[in-house]
Amino acid sequence: MIFGCPGSQNIKQPHPEIFRCQGCGSEIEIWSDEASVKCSKCGKEFLRPAGQSCLDWCRFAKECVGRDAYDKYKNQKKGGEDG
Repeated sequence: MIFGCPGSQNIKQPHPEIFRCQGCGSEIEIWSDEASVKCSKCGKEFLRPAGQSCLDWCRFAKECVGRDAYDKYKNQKKGGEDG
């Protein structure tokens, strides 16, 4: 039985990642299940570098990560503010 693919782990078990703000150079923490975050120092929005996820093409994506996580991902990918 398959319990989920390795590609979904960043959504099902999020972890923090550190990037540099493009506005002020400060460190920005963004979780692996977030599409964007605002810099706490300058307020500039940081967008996670876009890439394809298995949630974009897998027919089992909703069942794999759950409907709420799937909907949040899709909304953020479209530029929504959920999350």
